[in-house]
Amino acid sequence: MPKRFNYGGQAVIEGVMMRGPRKLAIAVRRPDGGITVMEEEIPALLSQWPFLRWPFFRGILALVEAMTLGIKALLLSANESLAEEEKIGQKEWALTVTGSIILALLVFFVLPTWLINLLKPQIGSHPLALNLTEGLIRMSILVLYIWSIARMKDVQRVLEYHGAEHKAIYAYEAGAELTVEAARLRPRKHPRCGTSFLLFVVLVSVIVFSFFGWPNLLLRIALRLVLLPVVAGISYEAIRLAGRSQHPLVKLMVLPGLWLQNFTTREPDDSQLEVATAALQAVLTEERGLGDH
Repeated sequence: MPKRFNYGGQAVIEGVMMRGPRKLAIAVRRPDGGITVMEEEIPALLSQWPFLRWPFFRGILALVEAMTLGIKALLLSANESLAEEEKIGQKEWALTVTGSIILALLVFFVLPTWLINLLKPQIGSHPLALNLTEGLIRMSILVLYIWSIARMKDVQRVLEYHGAEHKAIYAYEAGAELTVEAARLRPRKHPRCGTSFLLFVVLVSVIVFSFFGWPNLLLRIALRLVLLPVVAGISYEAIRLAGRSQHPLVKLMVLPGLWLQNFTTREPDDSQLEVATAALQAVLTEERGLGDH
């Protein structure tokens, strides 16, 4: 019997994107109050390269898909929710996304390893101590960044849609009818959330980077960037386990991620739950019963 697919998604501008095994659906609340549901086919990479179904490799694929499909969903939702004169062009969006990715790599990977040079006299020269301290700095930057973003007024509605996404998925996973009423009763924090994934990335990176000692700054930065797919692959397997296992140790592992979702999710209203359930229903219409990959 095929395994059940782990449906997931993300909040977008005035809406929610849900991803299934073959397509994604983006439901957006229009300025006139209606809901637009846009559907996109997902490239059939798994049929072309079956090894992408294997553990570790599927995590790298998930990271690439999350970036490419997520960025596309954000652009589509932004233009659907804005008035005609406010729509964003492809060139402007590409520049914004490229700049954001470069800034994220600098802040979360380059900055922590550079800061260690300033703290090395206090830390000592043992590679494990240096890598642990770097991980603590990276974790602190991540938490501070999320906390700061969550306090911005313009981001609040996105966080509410994030909560709506989780509630809709929980309703489906519980076998309940996919309605606003059913989703309203579900938790807004989910163990497979991308927030939890980011925390796993930070923790796994400490272990992986420790195997390579503490080379000079340029080589260290290069290693961090080259090893990012490896870290993502391992972290993905951890987050899959967290979403399925009820083992006490696994449940303990996911607690920090669930705590961090206090900042990255908010309680949605019924109109937002309606959008989230519409997006999930769209991918379930054709794909219910398909196997996991």
